Amino acid sequence: NMTAKLKLWPLTGWNGDTCYAAREMCVMQATQTTKRRPLQVQLKMVVPLEERLKHINHLKAKELIEIILRKKSNLCLSADVTSSKELLELVDNVGPHICLLKTHIDVITDFTMAVMDNLKGLASKHDFLIFEDRKFADLGSTVQKQFSAGVYKISSWADFINAHIVVGPGIIKGLESVAQGQALILIAQMSAAGNLCTPEYTQTAVSMAKDNNEFVCGFICTKSVAEELGFLNFVPGVNISSSGDTLGQQWVSPAEAIQRGADIIIVGRGIYKADDPAETAKLYKEQGFRAYLDSIL
Repeated sequence: NMTAKLKLWPLTGWNGDTCYAAREMCVMQATQTTKRRPLQVQLKMVVPLEERLKHINHLKAKELIEIILRKKSNLCLSADVTSSKELLELVDNVGPHICLLKTHIDVITDFTMAVMDNLKGLASKHDFLIFEDRKFADLGSTVQKQFSAGVYKISSWADFINAHIVVGPGIIKGLESVAQGQALILIAQMSAAGNLCTPEYTQTAVSMAKDNNEFVCGFICTKSVAEELGFLNFVPGVNISSSGDTLGQQWVSPAEAIQRGADIIIVGRGIYKADDPAETAKLYKEQGFRAYLDSIL
C-alpha cells in the first residue's frame, strides 16, 4: 500500500528526495504509474509540540506549550464578559480546562487593578497564562503608553499581547521597548467575513515576525501561515454548535481548526454563554486536544 509506505518514511520523498521541514513536517505528493492510471497520494504529518519546543525562542511561548502538554489542553477562553464578578467566577470555573485566558479588559465596567491581582491569582491556581487582546494598532510611541501606562497598565499583568501590522514594524519595536517579558502575537488573518487581511497582508505579517522572532511568538490566523516551527498559530472563531452570527463572525469546529494548523483554539461565546461553562470548556478541551493527538499519529 503506497500510503502506508510513505508513512514509514515521513522525511523521504517517493523518489528519494528529502522533503523540507515545515510547520507540517512533510507535505508530499507522489505519483506512481500503474496499468490503470497514475496514483497520487498526499501525506501531511504535524510536528509534535515536544519537538516544536526546540524551535521556539520566547520563554512565554515555551511556557504555554509546556502548559498545553501538562494539562492536555490547547483551549483558550475568550472571556468577553463585562463585570469583574462575572469574569472572576467564570475563570475560576473553567480555569482547570484552559491553557490560556484571553481578555478584553477595556470592556470590564468596574475595572480596578485589584481585579487583575485576583485574575493573576487564578492563573497561578489553575495553571494558565493571560493574553490581553488589545489589538494595538498605532504609532510606536503611542503603543508604548497604551501598553505600559494608562488605566490598565497591561505590561504589569499580561503574558501575551497582540497587534495589527497596518502601521508597519515600528509598532513591534515600540511594544518591545516597554515589554516586561510578554510575547507578541501578530494579527495575520481574522475570522470575520469581509475582513481586509489579504494574502499579501498576511505574508507581510509573517515577514515582520521573522525579523522580530525574539519578541513575536506567533499569529492570530484562521489557518497556519508560516513554515517556521517556532511560531504558534492562535485560531479564533471556534464553536461546536454554530457556523456564525449576525455580525459577520464565522465559526469552525475544534477539529477543523486543528486541521487548519491551530496550536491554540480560541473559544468565546460557545463557553461563556453555555448553561454549564465548566462542563462545556471540558468538552472543548477534550475535542481540541484529541484533534491534536490525531494529527500527529
